[in-house]
Amino acid sequence: MSTDQPKTIDAQNTFVSKPVSLDVATVKRRSLWGDAVRRFRRNRLAMIGLVIVIFLLFLATFADVLAPYPFDRVFFTIRHPVLPFTNPDHPLGTDTSGRDYLTRLIFGARTSLLIGLTAPVIAFAIGVPLGALAGYKGGLWDFVIQRIIEIGTGIPGLIFALLLLSVAGTGVLNVIIVLSITSWIGAARIARGQFLANREHEFVTAARAMGATDRQIITNHIFPNAFSPLLIAFSLAIPTYIFAEAGLSFLGLGITEPTASWGKMVGGSVGTTIRVYWHLALLPTLMIALTMLGFSFVGDGLQEALDVTRSE
Repeated sequence: MSTDQPKTIDAQNTFVSKPVSLDVATVKRRSLWGDAVRRFRRNRLAMIGLVIVIFLLFLATFADVLAPYPFDRVFFTIRHPVLPFTNPDHPLGTDTSGRDYLTRLIFGARTSLLIGLTAPVIAFAIGVPLGALAGYKGGLWDFVIQRIIEIGTGIPGLIFALLLLSVAGTGVLNVIIVLSITSWIGAARIARGQFLANREHEFVTAARAMGATDRQIITNHIFPNAFSPLLIAFSLAIPTYIFAEAGLSFLGLGITEPTASWGKMVGGSVGTTIRVYWHLALLPTLMIALTMLGFSFVGDGLQEALDVTRSE
């Protein structure tokens, strides 16, 4: 009779069974999110993006402590309206209004991340329920919501945002609201597609046959399967909102003074000033590019990590 235990040979050349001890603590429990974390950590670009995002979040959170001066303090002098790099009290000089430029860059991170993280939350809070309702219910609900989405798609987002800001006025709160109103359509499309595809799966049919309510089916079966694509879409949308805020502020319809904004800083330096003080436009442009690059790397890393078709 065969046995699964390994065997050794003693001095008389006879086989002796050797007991095997299994350490349960060394057995790794595998899960979807555990595998996703491991794949994300092996992605170098994703980790670089995560470091950039953490650094920017650190700047935005502790801007009051890290900045050498208040963001609206003016050091204006008649002889030197814009202080250069060589000034010991201002490592990056001052802007055309006499404010410390390093301080403005640090506080600009707070403005960009506040809008870049808050606006997509509101947009997804609007678009996901509408898309889920259309995808799960179908019929008249799907027809009506689809027509609304088609109308919204036909309206240029930037033009509509400029129109709303020209009526409502500028400021951080108005920019967040306008960007949310003009960009919820993408979240609705993704949610509709996910709910429309998952509602036909066998596990949903089995749950419905066992008497599960619509609420139980959505919360326990469909939404957990749709969460990963929505999370990826959310992470990839963040740099888009940051760039949109920078563009609106560059055009003068975004953030108002004295609130620091990288887009506003670039717009204020364009003209004759940029020929002499080129760093006034270069530094905030680099910060915008670094922020978008960091969130893009993280979004791409999440997309690869949460792809269940990828092998370990």
